[in-house]
Amino acid sequence: MTQSSSISDMETVLKNLGIHAENKGSSTGSEFFSNGETIESFSPTNGKLIEKVQSSSLEDYDKVLEKAKAAFLEFRKVPAPKRGELVRQFGNKLREKKQDLGKLVSYEMGKSFQEGLGEVQEMIDICDFAVGLSRQLHGFTMHSERPGHRMYEQYHPLGIVGIISAFNFPVAVWSWNTALAWICGNVTIWKPSEKSPLCGVACQNIIAEVLKENNYPEGISNLLIGSHEIGKKMTSDKNVNLVSFTGSTKVGREVSSTVANRFGKSILELGGNNAIIISKDADLDVSIIGAVFGAVGTCGQRCTSTRRLIIHEDVYEDFKNRLVKAYGQLKIGDPLNENNHVGPLIDQHSVKQYLNSIEKCKNEGGSFIVEGGVLEGENYESGCYVKPCVAEVENSFEIVQHETFAPILYLIKYKTLDEAIALQNDVPQGLSSAIMTNNLKEAEAFLSFAGSDCGIANVNIGTSGAEIGGAFGGEKETGGGRESGSDAWKYYMRRQTNTINYTDNLPLAQGIKFDL
Repeated sequence: MTQSSSISDMETVLKNLGIHAENKGSSTGSEFFSNGETIESFSPTNGKLIEKVQSSSLEDYDKVLEKAKAAFLEFRKVPAPKRGELVRQFGNKLREKKQDLGKLVSYEMGKSFQEGLGEVQEMIDICDFAVGLSRQLHGFTMHSERPGHRMYEQYHPLGIVGIISAFNFPVAVWSWNTALAWICGNVTIWKPSEKSPLCGVACQNIIAEVLKENNYPEGISNLLIGSHEIGKKMTSDKNVNLVSFTGSTKVGREVSSTVANRFGKSILELGGNNAIIISKDADLDVSIIGAVFGAVGTCGQRCTSTRRLIIHEDVYEDFKNRLVKAYGQLKIGDPLNENNHVGPLIDQHSVKQYLNSIEKCKNEGGSFIVEGGVLEGENYESGCYVKPCVAEVENSFEIVQHETFAPILYLIKYKTLDEAIALQNDVPQGLSSAIMTNNLKEAEAFLSFAGSDCGIANVNIGTSGAEIGGAFGGEKETGGGRESGSDAWKYYMRRQTNTINYTDNLPLAQGIKFDL
């Protein structure tokens, strides 16, 4: 598929997703409006303007908030299985729109078309997960120490859930939060990244169809596409009971502080600096696949991207040579062309960060075995295509301790498993980790309390990617939040303990006497 045919095809895709030349960035369902400045969305694949979105103003925020508050008072009364039915229909609508939405994700964000389709599949998967969960929002019953009393715990909806998502997963992270928030009885306000606004408009159009078909009121699914001022307003607003933020550790620290200051709840999905340990007992054929995809998938712009390879000295040279050979086979270009492995970075700012990181690595003593650089020529007009590169480094380098959202991979040598685990853990971030080994003792040690300190720890698969069934999130400067699977639904609800006295007496706890 050539770039010209990709562009022609996108006209149909945009039409099918309800995207016009000019779009409104605020919505409370089927109603779209906005009073802010215009955002132009350019594709990193070719640098061309896709379409425009008029951003949300602070006045638009107030309008959305009032609609959301009113909608919550009604939506919380809907039985959870009925809310699950809404999510089920949303999932089916996503199945119908999967090809189109996947192409838009690829074209606006720059990840490969297969990854775009995979992201939409994640949306479908979380809908399926949430539908089942809608009949399992359980509490616990416990025995009271007082005769004739019953105690139990139950969960209630929080209210308004604010979602601030990042460009690298422009649709999936919203759905992780939204599907769970809805089945728990909450309403949502979503602020997508300004770097991928059309994906936000498309998703709102899709769910608006479902809400309208089921005669739900405005205000259940809300959209605000705007500047950081909208995000600040959301995080400081006491009416927004939970803020789920995905982004940098720097901004996440501000969000956490602001929300905590008003005693709100937050879910933080922040930076990652993920490593794979390559044991001398690893299957190197399997390991090379996990390492390369983890490092170059989405052009290194995943929070779970592999940043570091910690390789045993006995297999270091062999694996390094395999890695160089594999990198030599990578095809970089139009992400809608399925023959290509690597698409572009999101914008020129990211390219600058990539180049600065390479320079810093060299200045600290890093030795590049696969050189980086910006690609030029007929198929790289956007200036956002870069070469995935590999450097031999020390884990202590300042640049290695930092997360760079680009395809830069660092190689580090180790002698013992204890040393490898210590190197893996010796970074500020704690999101994803992996070990490649066929040694059962090594695998169990890596997963033990003395092993990986990350929220995700894998054996014989890479760091990149996660299944919906497991809770997603990390520790340390990654923020400690958990989204999507397992019991992450509890983040979206408030917990209540209930005691019922069904006697004619009022015995007090701990045997206290208070007779009148």
